[in-house]
Amino acid sequence: MKRTPIALSAALLLLPLSACGGSAEAGDAKTVTITVGYQSKTINTVTAGTLLRSLGYFERALDALHDGHVYKVDWQDYATGAPITAQMTAGKIDIGSMGDFPLLINAARGKQLGKPTRLVSVTGYNLRGGLNTIVTSPDSTLSSLTSLKGKKVSTSVGSAADGTLVRALQRAGIDPDKGIEKLNQQPAVGASALSSGSADALSQFVAWPGLLAHQGKAKALYDGAQLNLPTFHGVTAREDFAQRRPAVLEAFLKAQTEATDYLDAHPVAAAEKVAEATGLPAEVVYLYNGAHGIATFDPAIKPRLLSALKQDVSVLKAEKLTGDIDVDSFVDDRYVRKALGADYAKRLASLPPAAASEVWPKGAQKTIGFKSPAELLRHVAGHKNGIRAAYVPDATTGTLWFADRAVWVADGYQLLPFVAPATAKAYVAAHPGARVITYADALGRAS
Repeated sequence: MKRTPIALSAALLLLPLSACGGSAEAGDAKTVTITVGYQSKTINTVTAGTLLRSLGYFERALDALHDGHVYKVDWQDYATGAPITAQMTAGKIDIGSMGDFPLLINAARGKQLGKPTRLVSVTGYNLRGGLNTIVTSPDSTLSSLTSLKGKKVSTSVGSAADGTLVRALQRAGIDPDKGIEKLNQQPAVGASALSSGSADALSQFVAWPGLLAHQGKAKALYDGAQLNLPTFHGVTAREDFAQRRPAVLEAFLKAQTEATDYLDAHPVAAAEKVAEATGLPAEVVYLYNGAHGIATFDPAIKPRLLSALKQDVSVLKAEKLTGDIDVDSFVDDRYVRKALGADYAKRLASLPPAAASEVWPKGAQKTIGFKSPAELLRHVAGHKNGIRAAYVPDATTGTLWFADRAVWVADGYQLLPFVAPATAKAYVAAHPGARVITYADALGRAS
C-alpha cells in the first residue's frame, strides 16, 4: 500500500499549531461571541449543527440567560472534524461536533498541546455501525470484501469510515496496510475518484454512501453494521471554555436536546430543513435521520458507546495517528446531566426504535409505515408514480436502505431486502430454495 500521503497527513495533524490565538469569545465586556464548529453535510450531527442552527434554539437559550451579556453565535461549517479540532486547540472554536474517530483525535491533540477538550454529549449513533458503508461504482464486478484485494480504495484516514474499512478488511483476512492501495481523500474527492474510475471502492461516512446510491453513482459493497460495533457522532467542548462559561455550554446542550426532540417529532420536516440548508436531497437525509433512519439521536452518553470508543483507540494507534488515549478522562457528562436534569436517566436507558419499512409519498409531509418489506412493495407497485422514496431495513442488520437500491432475495413467500450482495448471498447459502432476484421481480411478486 502506498503510505506517503497518509503519513504526511498524519504528520500534519500532529504538528503543533503556530497560531495559537486567544479565546473564540470576542467582543466588549457585555458582548460575547460563541463560536460553534459543525459539519453541515455530516447529517448525524444536525442536532448540534445544521438543524439546531436553522431552528434558532441555541440563540434563544442564550437570550434566556439574562446574565448581563449579549451573546452572538458564529456558526462555522467544515467538511470534516480535523479542521474543527485544529481551530479548537487554537482557541478559535468553543464547541464542535464530529464522529467518534475524529473525537479521539480531538482528545489526543488537545492533550498534546495542553489545550484539553471534553466529550460533552452525543448527536446521532447506530449501535451496529451502520453509519459507515463501503460502496463501488454501479457497473463494478466487485461483490465482496475479498475482491478488494489489490484494489484502490478511497477513504478519509482518521475517520470512522476508515475505521470501518480497516476492521472489515481484517475480518476478511486482508491486511489493511498491504492488501489494498488506500487513497487518503476528502469525501467529495473520493466520490469523484469513484465516478472517474481512479478508485475501485469508497469507504465513507454519512451521508456520502446514501447520496451516491440515491444518485445512481454507487452501489453498496459492505454494510458497516455487519461489524456489529457501535459508531456515533458527538459534541466536544474546550475545557477552559466549559469551566469559564458553564451556563453557556448547558444552554447549548438544552438547545441540542430541543432540536433532538423536534427531529423525533417532525422527522420529515426536519429532513426538509436539513436538505434546504445543505443542498442534499431530502430523501437521503431521511434515510439516515428519519423515524426509522440509520441514525438514532440522543444527547445521552451511553456506556455502550464509550465502550466502542475505547476499542477505536487501537485502530488509530495502528494508523500512527495517536498514541494511548484516556477515554474516561476525555468524557465529561456533568454539563449534559445538569442541562437535562431528571430526564437524563430516561434518555440514558432508551433504545433505538425497531427497524421498519416506510414510503414517502410525493407531496406528503409524513411517511407511511408497513409491517413488512413485502407490504411496502405491494404499495409501491400500486402507486409507481406517487412515490418520492421507499425505505426497507436489511433483513439481517436492520440498516435502512432505498428499496430500489437494495439486493432482494425471494425465500418462499418472503421477500427480503439486503444492503450489500455479500449478506444476501450468505442468506441464500443458508436457506435452500432462496435466491437473489431483481427489484423489478420483487415488485412483480409482491403485486
